[in-house]
Amino acid sequence: MSYQTSNLHSVSGWLGRLIRLDVTIFDEIRSEPSATPSAIVIVLGASVMAGIGSWLWAVQTDGVEATEVLIKSLVVGSVLQTLVWFIWVYLVFQVLARAYGARVEFSELIRTMGFAFAPVGMSILVSIISFTVPFGVVSLAGAMLLSHFAIESSSSAEPRQILVANFVGFLTFAVVMGVLANIAEINSVGGFAPGLFFFALDF
Repeated sequence: MSYQTSNLHSVSGWLGRLIRLDVTIFDEIRSEPSATPSAIVIVLGASVMAGIGSWLWAVQTDGVEATEVLIKSLVVGSVLQTLVWFIWVYLVFQVLARAYGARVEFSELIRTMGFAFAPVGMSILVSIISFTVPFGVVSLAGAMLLSHFAIESSSSAEPRQILVANFVGFLTFAVVMGVLANIAEINSVGGFAPGLFFFALDF
């Protein structure tokens, strides 16, 4: 119990520093194996908050079945986004390790990039209809920006190499999520994706 309390205290402390844009936390997270489960929970939690955002948007929108959005975007979409996030991390690892020969550990990337994904939780604000796109874009941009610092702390790669690897990973993540948004669309709006990605490409 004391270990769990201590770990929870560490996670809350890291998140608090992250809110203050203290990117030095990534050096601590990288070297803390016990942070791995927490990082994955943060990715899932941020995805759930994004799903809540798209569901709340649907509740306020005429002609959109909110219950179906709850199931597809919030429940299924948040899980799928978490799984697709692993593809983002894996591609970063492959590009840095194979294309550039940089020193990088996949487990360390999971830990640091997991915490860097926290800004996606801001996607709950896509529920504010007049600002759906701005809040959605800002949350994703924040995650990508913090991911750069996360990767930097977890590898020996140069800034340009990190930029390329992160772009490849995020582009793939975005494309896959965009495809999921177009699967089993709800009233021609969106499908199996949360937050900004819920909205189909032809919306």
